[in-house]
Amino acid sequence: MSVSTATVVPVQKEKMERYVLENERVLGPLLLLPAVFYIFALVGLPLVLAVLYAFSTASAGNPRIESPNDFVGLRNFRAVLDDGVFLKALRNTIFFTLASQAIVIVLANILALVLSADFHGKRLVRFLIMLPWTTPIALSVLGWFWLFDSVYSPIDWLMREVGLLGPGTTFGPARNMYWLGETALAQGAVLLVHVWRTLPLATVILLAGLTAIPKDINDAADIDGAGFWRQLFYIRLPLLLPILAIATLFSMVFTFTDLTVSLVLTRGGPVNDTQVLSSWAYFKGIQGGNLAQGAAVALFMLPVLIAIAIVMLRLARRGGQD
Repeated sequence: MSVSTATVVPVQKEKMERYVLENERVLGPLLLLPAVFYIFALVGLPLVLAVLYAFSTASAGNPRIESPNDFVGLRNFRAVLDDGVFLKALRNTIFFTLASQAIVIVLANILALVLSADFHGKRLVRFLIMLPWTTPIALSVLGWFWLFDSVYSPIDWLMREVGLLGPGTTFGPARNMYWLGETALAQGAVLLVHVWRTLPLATVILLAGLTAIPKDINDAADIDGAGFWRQLFYIRLPLLLPILAIATLFSMVFTFTDLTVSLVLTRGGPVNDTQVLSSWAYFKGIQGGNLAQGAAVALFMLPVLIAIAIVMLRLARRGGQD
């Protein structure tokens, strides 16, 4: 009896393991379970907490929500909408996102076309293009902060060497460009850093899409006598539309939710002219101690991001069906 029992148990265990490993309906959810827990812990719980804070009186001195009296409805959202800095931060966020992505789309297509060709040192060039994306964002923004320094900026030195700065030159008697102290220059600096940061990712995604285009299509176009521009607008771009939509989606999300560039480079200045929603939520909720209004500012990004995702994914699906 003991022998038969000892024989049956391993057989049943082996059948169970085989059932789990060979059944996709069982194996799939099991493999996805760690990712679901990870996303829930890193995204789900903070999102729920932010929603609760946005409708409450939570502050840095008292972050707990202990009774229904702590909830104040839409009062925090009304206070945020009446804040002139919030409206300026919202406009700046939209401007930086749309302007940077328009530039990134053009430059990423150019770089992807260049990198898809065969030339000596192509791997080194690809590595250098990816460096901005792999470098920690806080460290890279500190590098840009030095480049835009009003006294020791190498950009100013180069402009003086070629005669663009100094008495009687193109920019008049000024000896320095106050890159982070004047509104137009500061906004241009923030925009440049956003383009520099997101361009590598978009380039790599588009490069992957270019390499996936069947070579027979390009050969047929060459035989038919189609030039570079005809192949670009009638072959490559239509085939790249789904990939382009995904690249744009990722870049827009990264730019729209970015905190580091404005915080480290300008701290929202001058006079909040480079303030964005993420940095204003940080100043309001963390430095200002008003967790409720900081959470309310941050929640204004959620519907915009959902709308961007829906539009881009529909565009990608439509492009794939076509």
